[in-house]
Amino acid sequence: MLLTIDVGNTVVTLGVFEGSQLTTTLRIATDTRRLADEYGAILANVLNIKGIDSSQITSACICSVVPPLTVVFNEVCNSFFGINPLTVSAGVRTGLSILYDNPRDVGADRIADAVAAIQLYGTPLVVVDLGTATVFDAISREGEYLGGAIAPGINLAADSLFFNTSQLRRVELVAPKTAVGRSTIASLQSGLVLGYAGLVSTMVTRFKDEIGQDARVIGTGGLINVITQETSVFDNINQDLTLVGLRLIHEMNQGHKPTGGGRERTTSR
Repeated sequence: MLLTIDVGNTVVTLGVFEGSQLTTTLRIATDTRRLADEYGAILANVLNIKGIDSSQITSACICSVVPPLTVVFNEVCNSFFGINPLTVSAGVRTGLSILYDNPRDVGADRIADAVAAIQLYGTPLVVVDLGTATVFDAISREGEYLGGAIAPGINLAADSLFFNTSQLRRVELVAPKTAVGRSTIASLQSGLVLGYAGLVSTMVTRFKDEIGQDARVIGTGGLINVITQETSVFDNINQDLTLVGLRLIHEMNQGHKPTGGGRERTTSR
């Protein structure tokens, strides 16, 4: 079995693949204060609860945007599973032509998303990842990674309002009944949920103007469901996109031809 590990700024998302089939997903809070032994114990226990023995994990692939935890999860794989993981970084084969001014600046999670999206949905593409940051990636008709845009995530915006104002409070991230809020709570929900839906819709329109109106729009990330009912721009939602990308990259670096599948938890719009 292959263990895929996506270390994000807020959440560590893990997936276990048996062949091309994603059999289990796990989510653990990101905490740079945790040691490898702590993460290893948590992971081993959760896998055991899911009916997976640690000895069944024979390989691993990691992408990380939190450098201190990249080292930690490499140690977890070595100490708890006895394997040397593949970490997505410069020099790792991805099959992706990156046209960024400095390709090393592209986050490993964005690379994994692009690899998976191309394999699953074809090109051209706009990939929208709603997580700690709201990230847009553009992929050309030729399968080239062109670049993208980065905006603060919905939770970051909400926290900024809460921490930097005296009378605004935390609210549930659900859409209000109307855009014109009749209370402070409804006004915040309108600005955050409908406002971000508007941000996504406008950015997707601009991206399509530049890369082609026939570009498919793929949504992913832990907060994607917050806005999916408030905008019609998405063709597909795939919350496992990064994990699938890690599996494909792992296959490439093992000398195997990437296989399809991985469409679990994928919806078409």
